[in-house]
Formats: sequence, C-alpha cells, structure tokens
Amino acid sequence: MKTTEIIQIVVIGSALVGGAAVIASKVMGPGENDATVAVTVPELTTTAVKGEKYYDKSCISCHGDNASGTKNGPPLVHDIYNPGHHADEAFYRATLQGVKQHHWPYGNMPPRPEISKREVSYIIAYVRELQEANGIVYKSHRM
Repeated sequence: MKTTEIIQIVVIGSALVGGAAVIASKVMGPGENDATVAVTVPELTTTAVKGEKYYDKSCISCHGDNASGTKNGPPLVHDIYNPGHHADEAFYRATLQGVKQHHWPYGNMPPRPEISKREVSYIIAYVRELQEANGIVYKSHRM
C-alpha cells in the first residue's frame, strides 16, 4: 500500500470518527437545546396512569414531561433505556440507590428515598408504555 493511500485512509477514518462524535454530542449532551425528545403519549393502562402520577410527583423535574428530558436530566423515552439495555431492575436501582453518571453528562442521579419500590413499579409501567408507543422496544445489549 502506498503512503498516499494510507494517508487517505487515516483522513477518512478521522473524518468518520469526528462526524460520529459530533452526532453523539448532539444526541447525548446537554447544551442550549438539551437532549429532549418529542414524545407521543398513548392511551395508558390503569397501572401506567398510577405511574404517571408518581412520575409527575418525583421525576418530572429532571426527566421532563412524559419522560422527554430536560436540562437537568436525560429523556427516558430514548433507545438507551430500552429494556434490553436497561432492564426494569436498573430503574429500581437508580431510583432507590442512585446511579453514577455513565451515559449522559448530567452528573450522578441521587437516590430518591421518598419513592417506594411499589411506586417505582408503577413509574416503570408508565415509562415502558411511553417507550413502546414511541418505538422503543427490547433490543439485546451487546458489549
């Protein structure tokens, strides 16, 4: 392989990586517009309606109306939170124990001791119904 061909490959590869980083920053990072999403709200089941009430009481300030995200927290109606990547147990753990920042640049999520495990189960039902209505379904997680 010639030196010029190698340089071209390196330049193209760098451009692709740079472009991916720009796209990721638009999708994943807070900025002036924040990482919010438009959410279609379906007709909710009785369980999800209960979950919406608990969500609105304890989660809305960070995760936004209908889990659409805010400048303080990411949208939960996002493919990162599909059940194959973040199973229900991840929601229980984050709510009851807190979680260190790992996908988004919003900082650590503190535990929410005012929310019971039962209330979290209703919140999960609400979020999962929103996700499904917006095309977010189980996808096997691969590392």
